Amino acid sequence: IMCASAKYNTRGPALIPRMKTKHRIYYITLFSIVLLGLIATGMFQFWPHSIESTSDWTVEKRSVPADSPIPERGDLSCRMHTCFDVYRCGFNPKNKIKVYIYSLKKYVDEYGMSVSNTISREYNELLTAISDSEFYTDDVNRACLFVPSIDVLNQNALRIKETAQALAQLSRWDRGTNHLLFNMLPGGPPDYNTALDVPRDRALLAGGGFSTWTYRQGYDVSIPVYSPLSGEVDLPERGPGPRRYFILSSQMALHPEYRSELEALQAENGESVLILDKCTNLSDGIPAVSKRCHKNLVFDYPQVLQESTFCVVLRGARLGQAVLSDVLQAGCVPVIIADSYILPFSEVLDWKRASVVIPEEKMPEMYSILQSIPQRQIEEMQRQARWFWEAYFRSMKAIALATLQIINDRIYPYAAISYEEWNDPPAVKWSSVSNPLFLPLIPPQSQGFTAIVLTYDRVESLFRVITEVSKVPSLSKLLVVWNNQNKNPPEDSLWPKIRVPLKVVRTAENKLSNRFFPYDEIETEAVLAIDDDIIMLTSDELQFGYEVWREFPDRLVGYPGRLHLWDHEMNKWKYESEWTNEVSMVLTGAAFYHKYFNYLYTYKMPGDIKNWVDAHMNCEDIAMNFLVANVTGKSVIKVTPRKKFKCPECTAIDGLSLDQTHMVERSECINKFASVFGTMPLKVVEHRADPVLYKDDFPEKLKSFPNIGSL
Repeated sequence: IMCASAKYNTRGPALIPRMKTKHRIYYITLFSIVLLGLIATGMFQFWPHSIESTSDWTVEKRSVPADSPIPERGDLSCRMHTCFDVYRCGFNPKNKIKVYIYSLKKYVDEYGMSVSNTISREYNELLTAISDSEFYTDDVNRACLFVPSIDVLNQNALRIKETAQALAQLSRWDRGTNHLLFNMLPGGPPDYNTALDVPRDRALLAGGGFSTWTYRQGYDVSIPVYSPLSGEVDLPERGPGPRRYFILSSQMALHPEYRSELEALQAENGESVLILDKCTNLSDGIPAVSKRCHKNLVFDYPQVLQESTFCVVLRGARLGQAVLSDVLQAGCVPVIIADSYILPFSEVLDWKRASVVIPEEKMPEMYSILQSIPQRQIEEMQRQARWFWEAYFRSMKAIALATLQIINDRIYPYAAISYEEWNDPPAVKWSSVSNPLFLPLIPPQSQGFTAIVLTYDRVESLFRVITEVSKVPSLSKLLVVWNNQNKNPPEDSLWPKIRVPLKVVRTAENKLSNRFFPYDEIETEAVLAIDDDIIMLTSDELQFGYEVWREFPDRLVGYPGRLHLWDHEMNKWKYESEWTNEVSMVLTGAAFYHKYFNYLYTYKMPGDIKNWVDAHMNCEDIAMNFLVANVTGKSVIKVTPRKKFKCPECTAIDGLSLDQTHMVERSECINKFASVFGTMPLKVVEHRADPVLYKDDFPEKLKSFPNIGSL
């Protein structure tokens, strides 16, 4: 046994190590395979849906025979209701269109030559942005919109006929219905058409150089020409304010006529104007695109744009220019001189807030035109320009998503993004609540408005107001708020006989806030607040004011305009009643508003403002302006040119505005209310709504509102 045991023991140790090594290699190999499988699965599961430029063997080749069908050139009459099939979009509870991207293919002609170049980096970024967005679907049957993987961003790189034939081969082409093409550099020498020359039939075009002749309004989308410098140069945001140069031009290869006019402008205005051009004496290795020169001076580009208040954007061979994006990034206000150019995303962006558009024939007057703009407005435009770039220009992703959102808003207009959401920077959006009335549609004209007249004891003037207001076609009811507890209103038989119900409400106390109480008798959405001495407004003026309110039912729409100003010497706000073009308030002695604001004024007015108004018998109109502006974040609308309103005969001692302390208290009101609200919600605007043709030499009987009144 001992010999056997010894024999076993001498063999055992030799076998055990060999068994362990064999199993170790096996398990390591098995574990490695499993681990690699898990990694690969995770990469495919969580990797973004990038559309990469891949080598030929991974992309399906598709032949385009010379006799393949070619789409029609492009129907200029196309609109969403004629060439777009909205029924493909179907019902979507999220109100989002679904976008399908065709798989990447390589199209070659019958000789094996490529129809187009490899997909560009910019188009790859655009497709990736779409595929990563909430618009994307990989189910072609659910798609509302189709985007080809054929890159037509730059027409210079295309074979026009063959590219059109490749588009026609797409499985869901159907004459281009519901297909979207992106193009930034249209046309080619010598004429440089302002829209893509590739025949595309009914396809929508997101184009970077549309003119008024080629843009199909409400169908195509005007997009920016992307600037590659946006992703390469980081320009830190610079605060608004005066800068070293007043006007700067940085474009190279300008038409000689334009350059000579700019140089004449520089010669006339000296160092405040800087005209740059291409550098001709750069050292080897310095990219010309990042430098600009003036005589022997070299400037870094686009950094130099931040040194100017205004930057000129002139048309080149193409209307759309990448320099517009560079200018916006620099926070420089673009001066756009390109007749007939459709500005990027102009369907939703208010370019008046961020740019100055000057006709080409007005170039010699550019300096004087820009000098007439107030500094405060310039600073707002500088902020807006930078924000437009950050929101809509800075990347191909931003451009793609803005384009899809515009199309989405057309398909689902009831869920469309508002003007404020498109145009207000985030700081402005956060400072106020959006429209609390939820009125996406215009209130019906048939409902009319309720006129509320606040009165004390000026009976003769009151009766004249009632008589005039009763002539307004849309008047539904007239409510008189009798604010005199020591005197009874006139007998029923003495009141004017009018065609609408007239109701007299007697108040328990003499308070100015009684005019804004939510009386049960108010059955219309629209309310006209009017004083008992406003006798000069004509029925045409009042009817027009009501029509304007119907289009802006969440705003105060009124006649007497007023302004608040900052007094730098006193370091506080000041009330201004002088006749100026700027307004930030309309007096509720004659103003339309939604009855909802009566509820807010009575029950939701911040702090002690309501009691303060009643105690001082002043400023209830300013308080209402503060309230509406704070809730909606919107400005008032002044209607008609009239500036003088008070009744010349109404000089009784009880006229509140005749008190010597009245104007002083009005300024104190503004400061008091701003303190309670914790902000200054009033918005200053230079805007007035007038009827069309009111000043034109046109037969009065053919005008809708002939009797608008004088200044």
